[in-house]
Formats: sequence, structure tokens, C-alpha cells
Amino acid sequence: MSEELRRRIDQGAGNEPADLVLKGGTLFDLVTGEMIETDVAVCGDTIVGTCGNYSGATEIDIAGKTVVPGFIDTHLHIESSLVTPFEFDRCVLPRGVTTAICDPHEIANVTGSDGIRYFLDCAENTLMDVRIQLSSCVPATAFETAGAVLEIDDLLPFRDHPKVIGLAEFMNYPGVLAKDPACLAKIAAFSDVPIDGHAPQVRGYDLNGYLAAGIRTDHEATTADEALEKLRKGMHILVREGSVSKDLEALMPIITERNSPFIALCTDDRNPLDIGEWGHLDHMIRTAIASGVEPLAIYRAASISGARIFGLRDRGLVGPGWRADMVILDDLENCAVSDVICGGVVVTDAEFEKRQTVPPIGRNSVKAETVGAGQLVSPAYNGDIPVIGIIPGKIITEHLRMDLPLKEGRPQVDLEQDVVKTAVIERHGKTGNIGVGFVKGFGIRHGAIASTVGHDSHNICVVGANEDDMAAAANRLREIEGGFVVVDGGKVLAEISLPVAGLMSIEPYEAVHEKLVKLREAAKSLGTVLEEPFLQVAFLPLPVIPHLKITDHGMFDVDAFELVRAADS
Repeated sequence: MSEELRRRIDQGAGNEPADLVLKGGTLFDLVTGEMIETDVAVCGDTIVGTCGNYSGATEIDIAGKTVVPGFIDTHLHIESSLVTPFEFDRCVLPRGVTTAICDPHEIANVTGSDGIRYFLDCAENTLMDVRIQLSSCVPATAFETAGAVLEIDDLLPFRDHPKVIGLAEFMNYPGVLAKDPACLAKIAAFSDVPIDGHAPQVRGYDLNGYLAAGIRTDHEATTADEALEKLRKGMHILVREGSVSKDLEALMPIITERNSPFIALCTDDRNPLDIGEWGHLDHMIRTAIASGVEPLAIYRAASISGARIFGLRDRGLVGPGWRADMVILDDLENCAVSDVICGGVVVTDAEFEKRQTVPPIGRNSVKAETVGAGQLVSPAYNGDIPVIGIIPGKIITEHLRMDLPLKEGRPQVDLEQDVVKTAVIERHGKTGNIGVGFVKGFGIRHGAIASTVGHDSHNICVVGANEDDMAAAANRLREIEGGFVVVDGGKVLAEISLPVAGLMSIEPYEAVHEKLVKLREAAKSLGTVLEEPFLQVAFLPLPVIPHLKITDHGMFDVDAFELVRAADS
């Protein structure tokens, strides 16, 4: 290390040529907000010179271009990109995301500790710096059947891994407020590292109690008013723009120069279809600027603020002594990425080819028995029927009570009211549970959509206009080792296999993108009006997001934190 330090000092001082020099560009200084014409010198993985002229063993002419720090996605589940960490690396790093803070919560719910170990092994071999937060709530609640359970003793062996930076989103906020011993044990064990929050619509005294546990961040704020209360109480807001949860527009009023040190950006769940068509964090940046957000505020939120929030003290600025994570832009306001440097490495296809990959795990994880249409009959209810109300662009749902037609005393699909059936089928081979309910807002007129991506326990979730197609779709998922499928009239219209724990493809992200296009077209042929129907299906079983959800145990009232009681239960 002493020799490396000597090289850095000499190259920064101009006593010897730098390893790499970006020549003739402009630096957007996120401290002062100035645009500075300067070379940028790099030694190894560290920036050693700015505000001067340098010569280097390798020189890249960036005249007319602007340099900003590499972007940091502060909360995401790589599994939700539907590709492996290596394909995610190849998909997103060229868009400027040099650090990704990942919660492997999805694969952990299917495969337990093996899933966390797989992600850590991958993180040691990606070009992008993938950091791991250990999954805090597997399963998220006791009202669903997951493939694994992770207690504190399962997490502690990973605590000191160099890629681990803290404890991931603490979704069980009712458990925190109720002082559940298992929840408190996890929080206490990780009290000296970042603990990520998850507090949708938690306000007032409940929020104070939640924060008093030492939780510091939240990516679930969906209104500016909610976000401002959390900021006032010392919480860092991670502004989210995913494939389903689109909160950027609502939160733009809080993204100011004054607030920017306490605000970062995240995607949470974003698939290759949206990344290919719109972008990743680059999409958030250009969208915010086009809507009037100050460039200084949004570029800070994309880099230095996230680094400080999560204790990554070596990155987030372009200056001597900082990690050489840089994005070279053709256009600052449009966040038009020209080139990316990650840890001093110029990102190219050749560099991706050098990586040592890790064999995928979690094959043959769909263990559900064959389902018949007769098993998808709804329970009877006293009075109006509970119906999940979809809110487009949100994972928050409405808790509706509706009058539906009855057959032999049991509620039925009502297309006139845009109400179709939904079911969650336990797929880990543990209970064989099937929960059946209703959902409004998909626009489906015929056929069915099914998925093994069903947050967070990842059972089979299916939405459809009739039980025969719902059963056919669910059974097809077992045959293809999980994924997404669209069925109409008993025929498979489109599908994608996700054999890695029923969550991720083993194909390149370009192939996944192509299949997602066909899936979206097939879903639209059923009548769906949703922009992203598949991830909307995937969030129906998430029982920690208000207000009404469904698990393999049945319909779940998130506000009351209990199962909805049926007449025949």
C-alpha cells in the first residue's frame, strides 16, 4: 500500500505521468456548483488530480463533455431486473451507475442464506461496485409462506463481509412498534451500521417510535408532505422511480439544493424493458431537470448524498483522493452518458468479458402441485366483498368493499366493474396453501397472467378473468421453472422462464428485454390497461404495503395487520 500511496502522491503532484488522464473536459463541481475546465488525473482506482493540466500513460480527449461523479442506486433488488447480477452489471453500469446498494431479499425468501451467499460471491466479481445490505425480514410477515426463514443467527456470519454495509429495509414496522423480540434483536445487532427503513405512510408518533430504533432511511414516501415530515425528523429520503412505484414526480418539490444532502435516488424494482426504453438513474436525473429541479440538487442526490448516507466515504465527488467513479456526459441536462469509469477502469465490452462469473443457484424451486380450476373458488363473505384496488404507478393499493355477483353463495368475477379474480398459490412445497380474492383495475377482459415473482415470499400469483386460464397459467410456471406467463383460452400466448429461484433469467438482458416486449403485447391483448402489469401482479402479495393485499393465507388487511375474515373461515 505504501508504494501505491507514493504513486498517487507523485502523480497528483505532477511529478510523474498519471495512469489515466481525461483531457480537455469540464467538471461539474458538486460542492460549489461551478463548471470547471480541467483535466482529471487517475492513478489506479483513485482520482489524483483536478483543476490543472496533466499528462498520462493513457489520455482520453473529452473536449466538449462534462464529468460528474458515478451514480449510486441506494436501494434496489437486482432480482427485480429479472437478470443475474452479472447481466445487471452489463445492463446498468454503462448508464452511469457505478455503485448499487442491493438487498438480496427476493432470492433470500426463496433460498435463504444460500441466496445471500450467491449475491456476495457475484458482488466480488462485477465491474460495478455492488454492496449488500443483509435482508432483515425473511419472511416479511407471519401471514405468508416463504421458502426460508432468516433469524439473527443466520445473518451474523455475513456481517463482516467486505461487501456488506448494513441491514436492509426493515419492512416489519408493526413488529418494531410492537417491540417484537426478533425484530429488536436484529436492530440491536446492527446498530452501528446503516439500517434501511421501509415505512409507507407511517406518520406522527408511530414514525417517531420507528425512528427511535435507529432506522435512518426510507424509500416508501409517496407524497411531498410525507417526505418532508420524515426529513424534519432526521430521516434520509431515497426518492424512488421503479417500474411500478413511480414517486419521482410527487417528490420533486423536496429535491432542492438545501435538502439535497439528505436525499438520494433509488429504483427499488426496475426491469430491462423500462431500462432499455427509458433508462435507470439517468432517466430520473433528466426527468427531474426537465421538470425544473436544479441540476446541482439532482446530481448531488445521485452521488455524494447517497455515499454519505450509507457511509461510503471514498466516493461521490470528483476530486483528488476520491474513488475514480466518473460519468462522462455529452449533455449535462439530458444526462446523456458518453463513457463511464468505474474504479479507474474505462467500462467497455472487453472489460465485461474479463469477469469471472458465478454459477446460478435456486434451480427447480417451483414445487407447487398441479392446480385445478376448482381450487380457485373464492370463499364466501358476510356483506360486501373485499377487493384490492390498483393505483397505477403505485404499489399502495385501495381496500375496496364491493357488491359482486354470487354463484352458490360465492362471489364471482364482474367485468362490468373491472373486477377479476386473483390467487396466490404456495410454491415452495411446504403447505399447499391457496389464497383467493379479487382485484379491480387491471382491465383484463379474458385470459390470465401469472408470475412466480410475488413480493416478498415469491409464491405463484395469478390474475385472471376465469379459473381455467388461471390454473393453466399457474401450472405452466412450474413447467418452466418459474417466470411470467400469459394464457388465453388455455393457450400460452407469451412467457419468459426465470429459472434462478423463479426470479431471474439465465439469458442476456437483451433477450429478456425482447421477451418482455412480447409479454406486454400479450397482456394488452387480454385488455389490461396497466403500463407494467407483471410487476403490478408481483406486488399484490406484499403484505407490508397498505392497504389490502393477498397471500397464500388469503386476503390481508395491512392497516389492521390481520387476515380478512371470510364467512366460511
